[in-house]
Amino acid sequence: MQTIEWADFEKVELRAGTIVAAEPFPEARKPAYKLTIDFGELGMRRSSAQVTKLYTPKQLIGFQIVAVVNFPPKRIAGFVSECLVTGFANTDGDVALVSPTHPVPNGAKLF
Repeated sequence: MQTIEWADFEKVELRAGTIVAAEPFPEARKPAYKLTIDFGELGMRRSSAQVTKLYTPKQLIGFQIVAVVNFPPKRIAGFVSECLVTGFANTDGDVALVSPTHPVPNGAKLF
């Protein structure tokens, strides 16, 4: 494992947001959803997330997540992803989203 300096970690904007829309993304190479996420004062951002094994679109609405919001936008199958939703792979390789254990304001920074 490579170590980093505190200043490196501070560059990563990990923010809390609430998913307000989730829809299938059939154009993606791997099964995914198109998410719209409310980051409070940072505004709404969209993301593609490969979380179809553990979540339905209905389950994701209102779910608070943690995402990196300062990566440049990335085009995925004609869709522009504006943030990276974070998660952990379980033993089957399915992604479980990272979520605060208690509600926090949308846009709150992880530190």
